[in-house]
Amino acid sequence: MDAEGPQTLCDLCLDQVCCSLDVLCSRRSDGSMRLIWAPVFPQEMADQLLQKMATKGILNDTTVGIFRNCKELRLRRVSIRFCPVSAEAFRLALCPHRLQELDASLVSGGLTGANIISGLASNPECRLSLQRLYLNGLQLDWQALEDDGGVPVGFSHLQGLRTLHVANTDMTGSVLEDVCTLPLLETLDISCTAVSNLSALLECKNTLRSLTAHGLQQLEMPPARLLSVFSQLHALRHLDLSNDHFAVDDSDGRDGDEAVRQLLEGSPQVLPSLVSLDISGRKRVTEAAVRAFVKARTELVFLGLLATGVSSCDVLASQKNLKVTGEANENQVCEALRRYRDRECFVREALVHLYTLTTDIDKTRPDILKLVLSVMQHHPTSLHVHLVATACVFNLTTQDLAENMPDSLLSSTVTQLLHAMKTFPNHHQVQKNCLLALCSDHILQDVTFDKFLAATLVINWLSSHGEPTLQRMAVAVISILVAKLSKEETAQLSKDIFIMKQLLAIVQQKAMVGVIDSTLNFALSALWNLTDEMPSAARNFIACQGLELYEEVLESYYTEPSIQQKVLGLLNNIAEVEELQPDLMEEDLLEHILSLLQDSHVEVGVRYFAGGILAHLSSRPEDWTLDEELRATVLRQLHASIITWPQLEREMVSYRSFRPFCPLLQTCQPSGVQLWAVWAMRLVCSQNTSQYSSMLEKEGVTELLKALAGHPDTHSDVKRLSYNILQLVEQYQSASGSSDHHTGSAKP
Repeated sequence: MDAEGPQTLCDLCLDQVCCSLDVLCSRRSDGSMRLIWAPVFPQEMADQLLQKMATKGILNDTTVGIFRNCKELRLRRVSIRFCPVSAEAFRLALCPHRLQELDASLVSGGLTGANIISGLASNPECRLSLQRLYLNGLQLDWQALEDDGGVPVGFSHLQGLRTLHVANTDMTGSVLEDVCTLPLLETLDISCTAVSNLSALLECKNTLRSLTAHGLQQLEMPPARLLSVFSQLHALRHLDLSNDHFAVDDSDGRDGDEAVRQLLEGSPQVLPSLVSLDISGRKRVTEAAVRAFVKARTELVFLGLLATGVSSCDVLASQKNLKVTGEANENQVCEALRRYRDRECFVREALVHLYTLTTDIDKTRPDILKLVLSVMQHHPTSLHVHLVATACVFNLTTQDLAENMPDSLLSSTVTQLLHAMKTFPNHHQVQKNCLLALCSDHILQDVTFDKFLAATLVINWLSSHGEPTLQRMAVAVISILVAKLSKEETAQLSKDIFIMKQLLAIVQQKAMVGVIDSTLNFALSALWNLTDEMPSAARNFIACQGLELYEEVLESYYTEPSIQQKVLGLLNNIAEVEELQPDLMEEDLLEHILSLLQDSHVEVGVRYFAGGILAHLSSRPEDWTLDEELRATVLRQLHASIITWPQLEREMVSYRSFRPFCPLLQTCQPSGVQLWAVWAMRLVCSQNTSQYSSMLEKEGVTELLKALAGHPDTHSDVKRLSYNILQLVEQYQSASGSSDHHTGSAKP
């Protein structure tokens, strides 16, 4: 399910441009890119292209060079948030544009606030056009702000500025004084800065409509003086005086808490235009004060009360138009996640309450999952956030809940879970939460994500954890993921002998005590898939004494067809590799396998794989090193057994390729060898003709079947099945009008 629908044509085109920059661009002498040719982009599309490059993580000093072309690519709203852009690249590529908005928060690459201000001020048009500027998390480096003539340049030179965010910067009182001289300033965020006095705000008292002053730990103003300043801000509609409740103890912030109390209990003539107040994290707030404030402010639309202990105040429930952040109910918690996305202290608090709210949830809630995903993405290195967020993800996607989630949302969520596993490899609970969330059939089978990375991370985790329940889930996840990998990814994974050792250790652990459980089954399936057409994996299996272990398993689990089928399936993979066939030339082993082939009471699935091993080994007489009478018996029993097998309706096996069958289909092969191959191919083709018809054509198997069917020495049983396969393919191609279909997958 994907309620969000497909990407727009514009998005797809911009994606293609991003993927093709190397082809579309030439290089300047400084290494930066420029488009070889470009039409005049619609203005908004130029903004979207830069945003797309930033989102994909490809915007840097090299690629941002394409925007030096100000005629064809005209930027107005620019976000380089988190991007590695240097001061020189910023000056050359972005400053010449007539920008209206710039978000340079948390930019890496050495770019400072001083670089940005001086660069923007160097463009006379930008001085007037720029309305919104976001520099959160940057080093301002105020002392470096001078123009070429030695005259200081500051925020006040950007005369068109209406919105300025400088949270978590080295802003000081002198910088605030400069900012407050801006004639049009309406919105200001100075959260988590070293500002100690807010008196400078009186310079913009007639224009300032929104002030965010969260976490001003160095504020040194008596409550009365602070209220005096606020009382003169007649235009102010939003005030945020919230505080980081994790960062302060009971003795800190008392002046701020007292000012908040007086504001709540005071006259509505102080800040008469106020419609939004945030005091989350403030201590010593009482329900009585909140009740009085809400009743006196009938126009109030938002009140932040998270981590104050008073968000369950009775008066709040009766205010239908009032949004509240708090912990009293789901609406308050979700509002907190929406509003405080960038504030780790409040995100942590809200997630703890969300976890409790979603523990027994029985309804699919993509809206809440989006909120959780967003805060995880905004705090990629925070253990505290990911510890609780991953638990919330599990609650929101457990059992059947995932099936009704948009696939694109699940894809992004799983990607973030993998990021958490990679970022916090030694944190048991985070790893456990991620594993619990991943262990979903819908997610593993139907959702797009990096399955190779997931398999690698889960295998690494498995190496140091033996808790039975989690071990079972981990092995189940690995088993499913391995079957979903491309041939190239499987080859890369199978090169690591460590993985083979881990899975074989689990098989041995279970086999030693004769346990039959899902962990054993999943481990055997994973090993089977890892060795599918993978000689390197088969060699590793043998090097790790896997053959000796599997011989024991075959004998120990003689009455368990599900176990035997997986064991024989892997041995069949080894038998397909010519150079490894000598390792299987053990008389006791082959006689045991032959007994399985002959036993009519054994399930056809077991007999099928037993026959495959024997067919491959007996197809090369020059390399048969055991008694010739045994080979003759094998060939007789292959034919005699196979003609008694019924046509199966359930899917028993699937194949990536028919290439291993080609040597068995030669006209010179004994009929028993040929019969096993054509019976196997007829089985899968009859169950999934669309999947295998093109594979037959592409790999030249159709011609081999025709040759086999037309050869005078071919046994009638082999001819009959060969004709059956050719007829199935012909009928399918006639009905579909095409033979171009996708190839098969690994064995289940």
